[in-house]
Amino acid sequence: MHKFLKYAWFKGRCIPFEQASVSIATHALHYGTGAFGGMRAIPDPGNNKSFLLFRVDQHIKRLCQSAKLLLTDLSESEVYNSLVKMIKINKPTSPIYIRPFVYTSDLGIAPRLHNIETDYFIYAIELGDYLSPEGVTCRISSWTRQEDNSLPLRGKISGAYITSSLAKTEAALSGFDEALLLNKRGKVSEASGMNLFIVRNGELITPGVDEDILEGITRASVIELARQSGIKVIERSVDKTELFISDEVFLTGTAAKITPIKQIESTKLNVNRPIMDQLRKKLTSITEGREPLFEKWITRVDITD
Repeated sequence: MHKFLKYAWFKGRCIPFEQASVSIATHALHYGTGAFGGMRAIPDPGNNKSFLLFRVDQHIKRLCQSAKLLLTDLSESEVYNSLVKMIKINKPTSPIYIRPFVYTSDLGIAPRLHNIETDYFIYAIELGDYLSPEGVTCRISSWTRQEDNSLPLRGKISGAYITSSLAKTEAALSGFDEALLLNKRGKVSEASGMNLFIVRNGELITPGVDEDILEGITRASVIELARQSGIKVIERSVDKTELFISDEVFLTGTAAKITPIKQIESTKLNVNRPIMDQLRKKLTSITEGREPLFEKWITRVDITD
């Protein structure tokens, strides 16, 4: 059961979470005309007065870009200030997952994006491991990842996640933890809400943006860390059969962080994952504020004011 933080940002101010509600006639509820983000934040291990947000600037930038795809202008500074106020009033003491959401708040019934009211809110939940850090089992979904010419996949549009929901439930009901989706061309795209990486012959490989993936922020971080560590990174198409013969296979995402895949369909994968282990250790150190060279990726929020 989710443990929500006491206060949410709603209608321009912080109010008790239970009071933050929308009408059953809300446009976005009926047509999926919303866009969301997901951010992780943890208590500062070196200072109990502050909270650490990972790459908050990139998360807010993507949220505002997603809003633009819905013909909505959203100010990055406004979202940031709202987020900081919400964190300060909640004064969290454990790791949290923050969900900002921009949506068509109008009560009209026509499916449209013009001449319509929009708004945004932010709430958060306490969250540890979303997926087991020991590894997950996956199946190849019977559902196909959408194409960018049918849905704006460069944004986290809420309506697009019906496919993710169908794939995730299909996987769970057939005995697996997660689903891997192929695109219309039969190439590996991503998981239900995570990007995918494989390792072959010491090279880190991930489907490129032309494979209908979401441009994940954790994905981009892993690519940058790998290249700085001297690991060759290749963004290209990945065939389904490559998954079964790769040296390492893992998922990345804000909620999932870096999670290994231990089995796909009936094939068990390698348990030795040196490249993934190296990258996961480095990313954890950065998110905990222990890497001066990556201080720019961390935003500290004083929760004592």
